[in-house]
Amino acid sequence: MYESRTKRLNVAAVALLGFFLWWAQGNLDGYKIQILNLVAINIILALSLNLIYGFTGLFSLGHAGFMAIGAYVSSLLILPAAQKEMIFLLEPLVWPLSVLQAPFFVAVLAGGVAAALFGLLISLPVLRLGGDYLGIATLGFAEIVRVVANNLSGITNGALGLKGIPNHANIWWNYGWCLFTLYFIARLVNSNFGNVLKAIRDDETAARAMGIDVLRCKVVSFSIGAFFAGVGGALMASLLTTIDPKMFLFLLTFNVLMIVVAGGLGSLSGTVIAGVVITVLLEWLRFVENPVTIGSFHIPGIPGMRMVIFSMALLFIILFRREGIMGMREITWNGIIGVCRRKGEKDRD
Repeated sequence: MYESRTKRLNVAAVALLGFFLWWAQGNLDGYKIQILNLVAINIILALSLNLIYGFTGLFSLGHAGFMAIGAYVSSLLILPAAQKEMIFLLEPLVWPLSVLQAPFFVAVLAGGVAAALFGLLISLPVLRLGGDYLGIATLGFAEIVRVVANNLSGITNGALGLKGIPNHANIWWNYGWCLFTLYFIARLVNSNFGNVLKAIRDDETAARAMGIDVLRCKVVSFSIGAFFAGVGGALMASLLTTIDPKMFLFLLTFNVLMIVVAGGLGSLSGTVIAGVVITVLLEWLRFVENPVTIGSFHIPGIPGMRMVIFSMALLFIILFRREGIMGMREITWNGIIGVCRRKGEKDRD
């Protein structure tokens, strides 16, 4: 009975989201639609990192690298052959990428699979490390990907990047992938395998003593997280219609990490809430980078000031509310109904 009610409520919530997206597409301007798209992509990226860091306990800083792989693979597959010939000025694009073209869904899927394969490749040696060493190793991987993309002119077009990428990543594609990511990771972390990942996170030594193949579970979790990071990168590339190696700096990983930490490590609900709030605030706070004149007092614009503000906010979260918005708690239909019932009983009294 409870599961049936939960399914009906989930369907109703998805239908309500679909109605809102339909309304937004017809009533909001392009800038607001762009922010809605960024919300969906940031939630995908944050959920994938939360699986690796929040649920498995792997301190990874390589998300920008997986995003770059997904973005380049997907973009090369959806770019028309004539467009590829036009933008590859330094060196012709290698065959068969020069003539290969795929539908958008296949291209995004290929970007995710390519990122997952790289995640699998590096996870076998890197995941034997732990703590800060793992973070440094994955950060090094992301930097290697960026440097290779900057110099591999025959595939990535080097520092010039890829321009004129078809803008297929509309609001329906982005939120469709967002819902699938949320559903998949929610089912995963609430399964027996998810309990194993949490056991590894809480006490790796005890998990190993219980007979759990710790390295294999870590590799699976890391590869799944890399897959969805690649999907997020592919969607972002199509949304922005242009990519270059300078996009995939550590700052990109920091933005995703900020959402995960603010929402709560090990909380999918917190990740979704923080993804919405932080993405909107990152855009809203752009005004602090513009010049301000108050009477005769002039304050010049300081580029990057909004990131300084968010960095300070992240420090405050770590110092004073380390568990984030939700901690490890989740918002469930059962909890919402319980709160409503208690409120109703209180109002009657």
